Amino acid sequence: MITVIAEIIVKPGRRDAVLEKINALLPSVLAEEGCHRYDPFIDFNGQIPWRKSAPDSIFMLEDWESLAHLEAHQQAAHMDKHRANIKDDVRDVVINIIEKA
Repeated sequence: MITVIAEIIVKPGRRDAVLEKINALLPSVLAEEGCHRYDPFIDFNGQIPWRKSAPDSIFMLEDWESLAHLEAHQQAAHMDKHRANIKDDVRDVVINIIEKA
């Protein structure tokens, strides 16, 4: 099992629009073979002085059975369509692939 933490950095003011498109995509991704989790998260809105703030980011937390399943996900037609749908709203994407120590 591998876990992906992807930070999608969106243009200011576009986070809700991108979240709406991600939420529409969820059923297709969750139906993919090997997908155990695909959840969007946003920055916690609280006054905590020691935290890093990321108000223009969406964090995807994903669990995949294997790297092969993740690679198939990246090549899925619905992902190509999704990337095309959000490309004008996204500034950058940072992907971390981790596993339990």
